[in-house]
Amino acid sequence: MTLTFLNLVVVSGILVGLPVGAVNVLRERYTSDVLITPLREKTYIEQSQTIIETVETLPEVVALSARYVESGSLEANYKTRTRNDTLPEQVGTLIAGINPADEEAVTGLQELVIEGSYLEPTDFDQVVIGSLLLSQYLPIDTPGFLTLNDVGVGSKVKLKINGHEREVTVKGIVASKADEVDRRVFMVDTQVRSLIGRTDFNVDEIAIKLTGPEHASSTKQALLANNFDSYAKVQTYEDAQPKFLDDIKKTFSLLGGIISSIGLAVAAITIFIVIFINAITRRKYIGIMKAIGIDARAIELSYVFQSLFYAVIGSAIGLFLVYGVLVPYFDAFPIKFPFSDGILVAPFIGTMFRVVLLVITTAIAGYIPARIIVSKNTLDSILGRK
Repeated sequence: MTLTFLNLVVVSGILVGLPVGAVNVLRERYTSDVLITPLREKTYIEQSQTIIETVETLPEVVALSARYVESGSLEANYKTRTRNDTLPEQVGTLIAGINPADEEAVTGLQELVIEGSYLEPTDFDQVVIGSLLLSQYLPIDTPGFLTLNDVGVGSKVKLKINGHEREVTVKGIVASKADEVDRRVFMVDTQVRSLIGRTDFNVDEIAIKLTGPEHASSTKQALLANNFDSYAKVQTYEDAQPKFLDDIKKTFSLLGGIISSIGLAVAAITIFIVIFINAITRRKYIGIMKAIGIDARAIELSYVFQSLFYAVIGSAIGLFLVYGVLVPYFDAFPIKFPFSDGILVAPFIGTMFRVVLLVITTAIAGYIPARIIVSKNTLDSILGRK
């Protein structure tokens, strides 16, 4: 019964934990708790400095990162390409100009560097590249998803942005499991600002880290109360997550429900067999009890209570294992899936619903075989006749 309970809770919990882990990765490494981006018809956030100054006064704000984000491209084989009819080895990307210290405080970008080193404020013509732009980390060769070959730490690449070209050196490679990060090129903000000719200090993204994600909605409302929605789009991390993650969450939740239903059916069959064998081996004693006047319903209830005992004790052990062992373990050591850090999602209300469902199913499964045996003729039961 303990294993059945774990099957009901853990399997669906891990399946749902896949997209939830991806949402957590996106929040921790890209959007943070609140993300401010340009309006649909604008190319940057107007009144950026006013918004930043207001954000810094909010009590729940821990840190913020203001980013310059512009479309551009990287070219890798420009030194070795000798023929004009040979296509350049080039990928389109987003160039993000960041303050290295601010970005580290918000998303921990420095900890995500898997090769080379992180940016310093004084770095000139140096970049950190997302791993999904490099073929050694993403060996996919499709026309719509290009990567660069033979590019690593120390390589020279040509950066093209806003009509400007500049040769830069790859200082580091970052891997975060968030595509929005791993398909970007990071550069010191002062250099990006000069390349795109931005002199008004208006930025393209503002990621805000709070004391806790539970303050995201109240912080968003505080910013909207200042009419900042006239200049930018203000979103919580939940608003900013891609729709496909929500679709995956619903799909995996449905799959988990189907698997749990199968486990519940197995539990019912198991209890039915256990109670049936238990009752049939005591058929003679059941006949004697009926003969001396013990009510048949009392005998049936005794077997129902036996099945309930199995269900309650098994569920209690399962609850201890889930909340005392498994949930803390997976929170501390997430499952390293390719696109997320999977955790175990086991909301208490949902888990208790499964406990009730398991107890009811078990009680029914225990009653049916007891009823079959008790309804037999009393004399036939005593004499062991069929």
